[in-house]
Amino acid sequence: MTDRSTRIPSGRVTDDGHYLVITQTEGYEHNGVVLLDLRRADAKVQPLFAAWDALYTFIGAHGDELFFQTTHEAPLGRVIAVDAREPQAPARTVVPEGTTALEEASYVGGRVITKYVEDAHDVARVYERDGRPVGSVKLPGLGGIEGFYGKGTQSETFFSYTDFLTPRKIYRFDVAANQASLWREPQIPSLSPQFVTEQVFFNSKDGTRVPMYITHRRDLAKDGNQPVLLYGYGGFDISLTPAYRPSVQAWLEMGGTYAETNLRGGGEYGEAWHKAGTLTQKQHVFDDFIAAAEYLIGEHYTRPAKLGIHGRSNGGLLVGAVLTQRPDLFGAALPAVGVLDMLRYQTANANARQWSSDYGLSEDPEQFKALYAYSPVQNVKKGVCYPPTLITTADHDDRVVPWHSYKFAASLQAAQICPNPILIRVETRAGHGAGKPVWMQVDDYADQWAFLARWLGMSTPAG
Repeated sequence: MTDRSTRIPSGRVTDDGHYLVITQTEGYEHNGVVLLDLRRADAKVQPLFAAWDALYTFIGAHGDELFFQTTHEAPLGRVIAVDAREPQAPARTVVPEGTTALEEASYVGGRVITKYVEDAHDVARVYERDGRPVGSVKLPGLGGIEGFYGKGTQSETFFSYTDFLTPRKIYRFDVAANQASLWREPQIPSLSPQFVTEQVFFNSKDGTRVPMYITHRRDLAKDGNQPVLLYGYGGFDISLTPAYRPSVQAWLEMGGTYAETNLRGGGEYGEAWHKAGTLTQKQHVFDDFIAAAEYLIGEHYTRPAKLGIHGRSNGGLLVGAVLTQRPDLFGAALPAVGVLDMLRYQTANANARQWSSDYGLSEDPEQFKALYAYSPVQNVKKGVCYPPTLITTADHDDRVVPWHSYKFAASLQAAQICPNPILIRVETRAGHGAGKPVWMQVDDYADQWAFLARWLGMSTPAG
């Protein structure tokens, strides 16, 4: 376990206390798993998955049979079972690879519950231990779900459902009956009478079909004058499924339209979709986002002067990259806590180097060329009119260190040729965002949304 200092270990004990499953990670594309029999004082760690050829996630055990979610020989994901008494014996397929991406699986109540992403929304299906399908979990709509955790002996579990207009609701799920019932919901007036979410698809630069959700007032006039905020992420196999956010509700109530696009680099269509937006293919992510903006303009939802863009962390990189590539396309930009110097990001801390599975490293000649071609700090050009930009960061951010934002702000300010402001907001009492108190989040978004309102020419907030 100490042979590679760059590998990060984590452990989980089976519910019966018989085995310790130890997972080692390095990057985001593959991992290794070893096993320790806790019933034997003289037991030694045994390799379970040692080839580092895929991702393996332990989800539970039934006696000596251990269940794993994996991408081994299944880019879209499957569930397998292995015998802890014979770790090197061939694995048994419980849930085979399907046609959509398996995002998560759990073992509860003697059954395997799987969560899939289908065209950027979640669905859940239930299977017996022998792989027989039980059925799908009935959901209220096209949204995002989380949960289905628990022990193999439990008869119930819980999950949440949300979409752009529905605050997160909690459902109780009877595993044996395959039936969900509402358990708790927030007491917030429904937004559905005033607003609607539609899903659209557009073609990226290379012809790839990309999905996007657009949430707007039901009486929206497509006259090109609507203030639109376009959000994206596109990285690390993370799927953007519909979710309610108070900040988005505030934006809608201000009179804006909100668009969220599912870029390559994410996990919406499995590992092939993820890899198509990584390493030397990272430009695909930016091409997808630019194509999303062009779709919104071409379909008369908005026009460049009324189009704002927003992204955080890896999404901050996204905004920084498209801002430098197509400054003519946007009316305002909000890159938040972004990774913006791609030639030196890995030097910041040990955590940052883990991102190289998606980004690559500037030490590699071929990857250097790709990184240099889109790195926001290195691609700011003198004599260009950049759109109004508010960069946000925090001086205690130890995940994406703030010098990324400092350098990007300084570069843009030095190069800017027109009166459009280039501002930076530095929070002195917070980090990357996790654990940020509500009042501080309100202050942060209030400043960003006020900036958008000013530079997108928004009128008095709609009632």
